[in-house]
Formats: sequence, C-alpha cells, structure tokens
Amino acid sequence: MKLSALAAAGRAPTLPIRLELSDSSALDLESWLRVLPGQRYVGRAEWNGRTVFAKLLVGPKAGRHYQRERDGAGLLAAQGLPTPALVAEGWEDGEGGWLLFDWLDEAESLWDAWRSVAGQQVLSDAQRSVLGEALELIAQMHACGLWQGDLHLDNLLRTSEQLFVVDGGGVRSETPGRPLSRDRVVENLGVFFAQLPVELEPFIEELLVHYLLANSEHALPLEALLKEMHKTRNWRLNDYLKKVARDCSLFSARIGPFGAQVVRREEEANLQALLADPDALIAQGTLYKGGGTATVARVELDGRALLIKRYNIKGLLHWLKRFWRPSRAWHSWVEGNRLDFLGIATPRLLAVKERRWLWLRGKAWLITELLAGEDLIARWQPYLNSMPPEEELQALDRLFARLIGERISHGDLKGHNLFWENGRWTLIDLDAVQQHSSAAAFARAYARDRARLLRNWPSDSALYRLLDERLPRL
Repeated sequence: MKLSALAAAGRAPTLPIRLELSDSSALDLESWLRVLPGQRYVGRAEWNGRTVFAKLLVGPKAGRHYQRERDGAGLLAAQGLPTPALVAEGWEDGEGGWLLFDWLDEAESLWDAWRSVAGQQVLSDAQRSVLGEALELIAQMHACGLWQGDLHLDNLLRTSEQLFVVDGGGVRSETPGRPLSRDRVVENLGVFFAQLPVELEPFIEELLVHYLLANSEHALPLEALLKEMHKTRNWRLNDYLKKVARDCSLFSARIGPFGAQVVRREEEANLQALLADPDALIAQGTLYKGGGTATVARVELDGRALLIKRYNIKGLLHWLKRFWRPSRAWHSWVEGNRLDFLGIATPRLLAVKERRWLWLRGKAWLITELLAGEDLIARWQPYLNSMPPEEELQALDRLFARLIGERISHGDLKGHNLFWENGRWTLIDLDAVQQHSSAAAFARAYARDRARLLRNWPSDSALYRLLDERLPRL
C-alpha cells in the first residue's frame, strides 16, 4: 500500500497494513493510537526488525505538518530534553511524509496516570506526584527556551525510568538554549492549569514549587497566571461545545434536513440498534414517566441499563412553539456536555437524536447512562428533624460553589433532580440549565434555584433551617 492511499482510508483503516516507503523499506502497521482522517495517522509499527512509533502525514497539509514535526523533534533533541529518538524520516512528493521514533516499552501517558488518581481527595500525594513530574519537565523545557503549544498530559509519556516529551509538532521556541520570557512562561502554564479540575485552583501556588525548583528564572505572578488560565479554559470550553454538534474524533454526527443524530464515537456500534428505533426499546422498558411533553424509560441494551428521555410533540400548537428552536433534547445534550467539561456531575450522555422535516424539528430523544443512587428527597428523608451526614452536606456545598463560580442555573432544582452517586451530588433533568453571561441575571436565576430546593421540606423543619443557613445567598 502506498502512503497516499491513507488519505482516503477513513477514520479506522483495517489493520495490519504494509506501507511501501520511498527509501525501499517497508512499514508494517500493527495498531492505531490516533487518527485524524485524511491528515495524520499515528500508530505502532514494525520497521527493519524494530518496533517504532510511526507518524504518517498525508493530504494537502502534510508538507507543513511534516516540517513542524521534524523541526520540533530536532529542537527537543538539540537541547538534550528527554524525547524518543527519531530513527527515520522521509518525504515523497505526491505521497506524504513519515517520521519513525523509538518505541517506549510499557510507557503510559501522564493523562492515563492522572485519570487513575483523579477520584482521590483533592491534591492527594498521588495527584501531587503526577502533576509535580509534569511541572518539572515543563520547567526544563522553558529553561531551554522551548514550550509545547498544545500542552497537555497526553504529550508526556512515563516509563519506569523517565518522563518523555512527545509530539514535536507542538514544540515552539523563542531562543533555543536561553530561558523563555516570563510572559511566554505564564501563557504556557495557563494552558497547562486550564486542563486540570477547578478544585485544584486554590493549590496552584503550592504546585508551582515543583516548577520553580527546576526553573527559577522568573518570579511568576499568580494573578496573571490565573487570568491566563481562565482565558484558556473559556476558549477550551467553547471549542469543546462546537465539537458536541459535529463529526470529530469524540463524536459521530449525522445532521441534515430530515434528522440529526450525535453519538459518542466509542458508543456508536453499541447504540446502533437503539438509535435505529428508540421507541421500540421504550415500549419494552420500564416507564418512569409517560405522556405529556416527555416520556422517560429505563431500558436494557445487551445487559446494560440506560435511560431514554423522549421529548414529545403534543399537537399542532405545541409544534408551532417548538419547531424553530433547538429541541429540549438537544439543549440537554449541549448543557450536559458543558457540565461534564466543567467537572459538574451529570449522567454520562451517550447520544441525542432529533426528527426533522426540512430542518423543522419534531420529536427528539436523549440517551444517557442510568444512575444507581438515591435522589436527595429519598436520601435525606430520615434527617427531616436532624442533620444529614457531613460528607453529603459538604458535597452539596461544593456543588453550589461550582454552580456559582460558573454562573450556571439549573431551572428546576427540586430534590428529585439531585442524585447521590459516587460520593457527590449529580444533576439530572437538564432541560432548563443555563450558563449566564450577566451576573444580575444569574443572581435572579440562582435565587429561584435556591428557593426551589428549600421548598422540598417544611419551613419549620430542622433540615430546612440548616440548609437555609448553609446555602450561599447572592
């Protein structure tokens, strides 16, 4: 197979593949690690009897990407930074380029290492260790005049002996061999911290000690760093919300005048039968709510419990009110993904589907994982005249702090829409969730949410008085 053939091979070319390279050698591809269809194919391969990490660049932008990858790998190697050795590379006009790096046995990305400890108490020893390793290597890069433009934990690989920088295509330089300017350092660290959970924000100054021990060239103003971090986080959120409505590596989307469907790419094969006829599974499932504007059912799919919420059209008048704007299913899909990105717990969203006729919207479905926990009403019923567990109260404090910090209102914050799951309160029923740009508008919406939550209990009960005292006022 020729390299150029990959440009038309789609998102998951069938393996194994033997590529004939222009230097008369052959590359046997064994597995894909990352695919950007028609542009970049990254995987594990065999070349001249050795295992390599292969980056294959094709398509109209291949020349530019090839040069960036090559230059970035060269910058890292020239400054003596730990990075896999480039063992072969080449370019052929009309075909594309390839770069082959040493394969790191038993390496894991720091992102995988972080995910394994992310559920621990904030800034546990294990979390501190992962982030400290990353900051030390970032500091070494900065001391050499380099930075990783696309800085994230997936671009740092750890073996039992060392941490390595990968992805030369994102490496940039000011003056190689001389420390980066302070403004560039602050900007790059803002990119790094913007990807971490918001709960770590109070500990950023403490974490910076790991960086300063490896590179103390500049005093780092915390206020400027936080400003850069917030700017980057907002950009990343907006970029992510664009992806939830289009075909990309995370989501499979089919949107047209007669229907719209978006599904998490890793769930596409599992949900194919359900999405073909969601009403059939609703009919076979356990009905939680029927009729009216919404139907909610628990369904079983290959032994897995899921929740389907169907948004109904009651008649012509109702349709005339709904057809011209995004369905409540679509709104819930976007806002649920917003909450997930911001680290606010909500059931994992799997897919959304809208029925359309010449773009005019009709019935719609939202598919999520099913929560196994109890809702707030059921869980706190025994504590009407006493105090709920402090762990659960603190979890509610944290949820409200996050909602206030992000200016997010729920719109119907009754106790049945809060579930206790995995040690935190999870929001459901996202039809009216909104992130406000105006502080005044959020304050009004928050006051309604707070009042709605308190109305779950009699105003003369001990639980009502406790929450009224504890929940923040704006």
